[in-house]
Amino acid sequence: MSGMASVAQMAGELVGVLGRFRGGRTRAFSFGDGGPEAVMLTYDEFEDLGGEHKFVVGDVVVGPGELAGGLGAVVEAVRRGDGVPVVWGEDGEPEAVVMSTAQYRELRGDDQPPAGVVDDPTVRVYATEPLPGSRPLDLDEWAARMGPETQEILEELRREDRDGR
Repeated sequence: MSGMASVAQMAGELVGVLGRFRGGRTRAFSFGDGGPEAVMLTYDEFEDLGGEHKFVVGDVVVGPGELAGGLGAVVEAVRRGDGVPVVWGEDGEPEAVVMSTAQYRELRGDDQPPAGVVDDPTVRVYATEPLPGSRPLDLDEWAARMGPETQEILEELRREDRDGR
């Protein structure tokens, strides 16, 4: 798929998406009609970010065929603001999740964009330049703040490093 897939395109690509997720060939991505409306991500990512504790999800894992037939309704619910994350996969095994872009931001702990701003949370870029007044980490200073035990461990590591262990 090049560019952002529409809802109809995604409905026809679900088995392929699972294959790419399983092979590690794709990460979370947005799709929608006319802009990012929903996000597809692996269940592992959802679980790693605490999704089961942040959102109510059903006990049933939806199959790709069933989701393909209902993906339009899932995205319609997202557009209305009352959609819930849908866990899906083959043979009842949770493999992927589809959720709104707002829910994905919440899952990741990202800020919501200002009203009217189109934002794809799966391709966000964050400022990485140091803050004013930042300085390099001084390991000895840090160890001193952590206490005598940390200082001893640091010295032990340095001795081992000098001795070639």
